[in-house]
Amino acid sequence: MSSESVPQRGAASASLHALLEAEWQYSLQQYPTYASLLGDRRWNDRWDDLSLAALEADHQHSHAVLRRLQDVDRAALDSDADRLHLDLFRRMHETWIEEYGVKWHLMPLNQMGGLPEGLKQPPGLQTAYQLADTLRFETVRDYEDWVKRLEGFGAYADQVVALMREGMRQHRIHPRIVLQRIPPQLERQVVKDPTQSGFYGPFNRMPKGFSAEDARRLSQAGRDAIANTVVPALKRALDFVTSEYLPAAPEAVGVWQFPDGEALYTVLARRHTTTRMTPEEIHAVGLAEVQRLRAEMHAVMARTGYTGTLQSFFETLRTETRFYEPTGESLLARYRALARRIDPLLPRLFRTMPKTPYVVEPIPEAMAPDVTTGFYFPAAADGSRPGTFQVNLYRPETRPVWEMVPLTLHEAVPGHHFQVCLANEQTDVPDFRRFTSYVAFDEGWALYSESLGDELGLYDDPHDKFGQLAYEMWRAVRLVVDTGLHAKRWTRKQALDFFMENAPRQELDITNEVDRYIAWPGQALAYKVGQLRIRALRDRAEAALGTRFDVKAFHDVVLLTGSLPLDVLEAKVDAWVARESA
Repeated sequence: MSSESVPQRGAASASLHALLEAEWQYSLQQYPTYASLLGDRRWNDRWDDLSLAALEADHQHSHAVLRRLQDVDRAALDSDADRLHLDLFRRMHETWIEEYGVKWHLMPLNQMGGLPEGLKQPPGLQTAYQLADTLRFETVRDYEDWVKRLEGFGAYADQVVALMREGMRQHRIHPRIVLQRIPPQLERQVVKDPTQSGFYGPFNRMPKGFSAEDARRLSQAGRDAIANTVVPALKRALDFVTSEYLPAAPEAVGVWQFPDGEALYTVLARRHTTTRMTPEEIHAVGLAEVQRLRAEMHAVMARTGYTGTLQSFFETLRTETRFYEPTGESLLARYRALARRIDPLLPRLFRTMPKTPYVVEPIPEAMAPDVTTGFYFPAAADGSRPGTFQVNLYRPETRPVWEMVPLTLHEAVPGHHFQVCLANEQTDVPDFRRFTSYVAFDEGWALYSESLGDELGLYDDPHDKFGQLAYEMWRAVRLVVDTGLHAKRWTRKQALDFFMENAPRQELDITNEVDRYIAWPGQALAYKVGQLRIRALRDRAEAALGTRFDVKAFHDVVLLTGSLPLDVLEAKVDAWVARESA
């Protein structure tokens, strides 16, 4: 928690907060790359310990935490807020225990890196270099820590390989179609000249105040660590993936093929949606949403003056050059201009704005061919690094301008930047609440944010509005395709065909998307499930409050206590409506 003064607590609440703070410090020490990303430099010289023994010890630690929580007298806590902290902390550890039980940690590498979500998802081997671009390098100690981290990369990479070997033994291995993307990613980083490595970047921008001797010493140490440790480790991982891992990978693409596949997918779907919806129920919701959105698309298509079929309109949007920027540079400039246009409109719908700024930057070239359209990279908790909306500039002829408004609303403002920063900027809650992520809340909010373009006047051009519907359709299709792949035994071709039939996205994007769902079962369900719940809560509040409904107050209620499971969010909004109705 913030070091700012806090009111006197009773014994039960004081004990709870002491436990929460101690466990937060434990988590940062156990996952030092996450601590580094938050701006905490204490363990900047090391990687996460991914040995089987360390992961088992961490699992047992969660069991011990749950036993300690049994001793907390919930009724004696000072406030409902403290009771919520207790409930969410217990739920977090129960989720970690359940996830460990399905052995997802034995698949720590996929075409997107690792699994970049939350505290217990350390960097993938082929994306670890991105730390070099996101951490602060201001002092000699920062560079010395980076050199030590590079010197430890060999052990880290070998632990990742050991997890994959154990995964092979226990029938936990990604399908071949996604794993075959990894060797080229690793090959690009097996460089002969260490100064061409992404890990070397900090040494190219040393502070001017460093002495010549320090600059020379640190640069040489960096080159030596990359040449003698990092590159050989990446080469060992490349050889393992090529000679052992890929040949053992299955051709089928769903987790249904695992011995416990049905139970595994149920756990992953529940974890990502924070609901008890079954895969069958989610599939049905997806099909219904696809039909609803197709009807809306027909109506908006008519507004453009187009008189052909929806499928032919999709093809027009995919192929006509007027819908594309000629270069990556011009596309980036257009995104930045759009962000500047959106910023001054936001006070119409929001009372509370993040203090933390954001920037618009390209996705790194090494990853761009294998990832989707855009990402949000969170700001450092200490304010030393802004939030970053990363856009994909690879092959700009496949990046239509009609998708720019919903993507920017989703990834930047008021989507993930508001959701992440407003949580981080709260000083009256324990740190685990500020930084814990529930993907259904986070992505549900971001998808809901896309629809706010109507109220902000950003969809006056029907092509832009169609782009918003296309993006919402994309998330509805996810419900059908993800459950189809992992619960209904769909082939990859079935998934691609369903996507192409219902969404006007480029084939490259659709292929990358489907391969993402194959590698990350259940995660794609969270967007639409979360958005539908948030929209339903707003509709219910508007109906109950009538003219007393204040959208700015509603957005504060949703955002200002951080990421929440959907059932907890629903109870919170209902309580607010009851207070406003009194």
